[in-house]
Amino acid sequence: MKQLYYFLFLTILLSACSNGQKNEWKLAWSEEFDSDTLNTEFWSKIPRGTPEWKNKMTDNDSLYEIKDGTIKLFAKKNSFCADDSLEYLTGGIFTKDKKSFQNGRLEICARFGCAKGFWPAIWMLPTTRTAHPDGGEIDIMEHLNFDSIVYQTIHTEYTLKLGIKDNPVSGRIASCDPMAYNIYAVELYSDSIVFFVNDKRTHFYPRIETDKPNQFPFSERDYYLMVDAQLGGGWVGPIDENDLPVSLEVDYVRFYTK
Repeated sequence: MKQLYYFLFLTILLSACSNGQKNEWKLAWSEEFDSDTLNTEFWSKIPRGTPEWKNKMTDNDSLYEIKDGTIKLFAKKNSFCADDSLEYLTGGIFTKDKKSFQNGRLEICARFGCAKGFWPAIWMLPTTRTAHPDGGEIDIMEHLNFDSIVYQTIHTEYTLKLGIKDNPVSGRIASCDPMAYNIYAVELYSDSIVFFVNDKRTHFYPRIETDKPNQFPFSERDYYLMVDAQLGGGWVGPIDENDLPVSLEVDYVRFYTK
């Protein structure tokens, strides 16, 4: 009987602690995509650049659809933009120079299609201009091809230039159903970064004591958010145009503070 009482007490205590922790977060900002146009107070379309993740970006409206409270960012074969010589085009948005995040919990509810060569990503870069990856990069979600997993990764000078990826572990994978909506989240603290998928903790990256540079640059700066459809590259592999078009669809972005 005492064991039963103890079990019941422990269950109630854990439930109360869980609810208390959840109640600590208060919504500070959100984007619900409930307009029919992109809110340019907070968002811009990602311009084209030389890195693989942005070398097919365009601001052409055919790559963006805001409808029924979501935004879709497409990856398509180019049969609609005669003044662009690229064979494939992609869409992406970011909050660079408009909205930044630090010391809180960022949630993105999203789903995406699957295609050979498709590489949707939700990630963060520092607002301060630093050489990559010295300021740190936070990959909340990256997905490849037809995988049933996503990648959640930290990149810094410590992990990339020095190659120290196991002390602490810089990245992990988490299972997902890419065709369904999932909530990808990251909690930003002064001494750690914690990743979640559908409220399940999936990856933890702490500050540690080390004489190596830039192991944890994240408490020193704010970060902006990027959401983008990407096609092709050395990591994801070749594109199969028979799988296109495909899209990354976002229902909402929400930022909470304690």
